[in-house]
Amino acid sequence: MTLTGKTALVTGGSRGIGRAVVEELAGAGARVVFTYRQDAAAAAKVVEGTPGAVAVRADQEDLGDLAAMLEPVRDGFDILVNNAGTAAAALIGDLTPEEFDRVFTINTKFPLFAIRAAAPLLRDGGRIVNISTLNTVTQAAGLALYCASKAALEQITAVAARELGPRGITVNSVLPGATDTDLLRSANPPEALAGVAAMTALGRLGRPADVAAVVGFLASPQGGWVTGQHIRATGGLMV
Repeated sequence: MTLTGKTALVTGGSRGIGRAVVEELAGAGARVVFTYRQDAAAAAKVVEGTPGAVAVRADQEDLGDLAAMLEPVRDGFDILVNNAGTAAAALIGDLTPEEFDRVFTINTKFPLFAIRAAAPLLRDGGRIVNISTLNTVTQAAGLALYCASKAALEQITAVAARELGPRGITVNSVLPGATDTDLLRSANPPEALAGVAAMTALGRLGRPADVAAVVGFLASPQGGWVTGQHIRATGGLMV
């Protein structure tokens, strides 16, 4: 698979799955613009180690940052990956309207309006990939806002696939399972992670590169007949 001559825009590309997606697309030959929120040092390391990568600061709590995010691709681009998100947890009894607005803005509203703003710039035959979560399929206490906001993103994915299909633009979502990132390890004790790995058909946690490979396929010419789908990239955590 080659993406030579293509330009991609990835949100939240300075760490974790987002960084792996930047590396995957750049490794296939694409020029990759990626956003980061606050860790400029981490973003600089990605740029240093990834030929063709360009970093842009953008905060997904602020729709006003859309213009800055899209500025490097104003001449047109081919691939949009809505990766950045938040996984804040709270029981329903502890939720506030402010937290609802924050989570839905980051996980749903910003990606929706990123698609809206990007559509005129995407070349025909382009690709949109939205990163969702397996938690839209297997829910857990404390994740009401996370599950609901990502489920809404999956519905946006399906509708966008219908609307952009006449231009040959595919729109899909990828649902990672337990993926071995700093964020996952900071939120879970080792015994919990070992238990999840044991429940997975392939017997281990996912790696960011595993998820990025699925994104890379969907972004490639070989993924051109797949659209409107919600693909579980979990190693068989649910079969």
